[in-house]
Amino acid sequence: MRPNITIVDIGGGNLGAVRSAFSRLGAQTITSADPDLIAKAERVVLPGVGHAEPVMNHLNSTGIAEVLQTFERPLLGVCLGMQLMYQSLDEGDICGLGLLPGRVKKLQPAAGFRVPNMGWCQLHADRSHPISNGLRGGDYAYFVHSFAADVDQHTILSAQASKPITALAAFENRVGAQFHPERSGPVGQKLLENFLC
Repeated sequence: MRPNITIVDIGGGNLGAVRSAFSRLGAQTITSADPDLIAKAERVVLPGVGHAEPVMNHLNSTGIAEVLQTFERPLLGVCLGMQLMYQSLDEGDICGLGLLPGRVKKLQPAAGFRVPNMGWCQLHADRSHPISNGLRGGDYAYFVHSFAADVDQHTILSAQASKPITALAAFENRVGAQFHPERSGPVGQKLLENFLC
């Protein structure tokens, strides 16, 4: 039986698409901004589209940030949700949730690369991890972002921007996807399936 998924309601963004992607896999989902309900969840997804500072302020003011910082079951951050899992962010020069070590930095334009980075990017396998079972270097995923984390010891998959960036990271019970699994076809579906296992 598929575990129940609680999607953190940050007010808009990609909530509906993420919910639909899990529903297609047979998972039961709820969307909630109630910290008590989120604390009791089997698995939590922190999605995000938009600007870091107001979303982080929302998580802090509602008590959701504190719940996520002590959450011991599987947690998945998607796009902005992943970025907020890091210790700090260039965007707004703010502190994140501190669930992943490091800082999220602004992407720099370069020859053949524009900011924001929008579209399909090739993934490179950096190390093996259960969350990436069935995914291979050479697969493509869909990105929409202007900020990203450097490649480090927690990087599972990377992608090429003006320099290599973390596309998928894992640390303890926490996973972050810079790309949008809900928009990445079979690759994204496989990632979400792995999160459900």
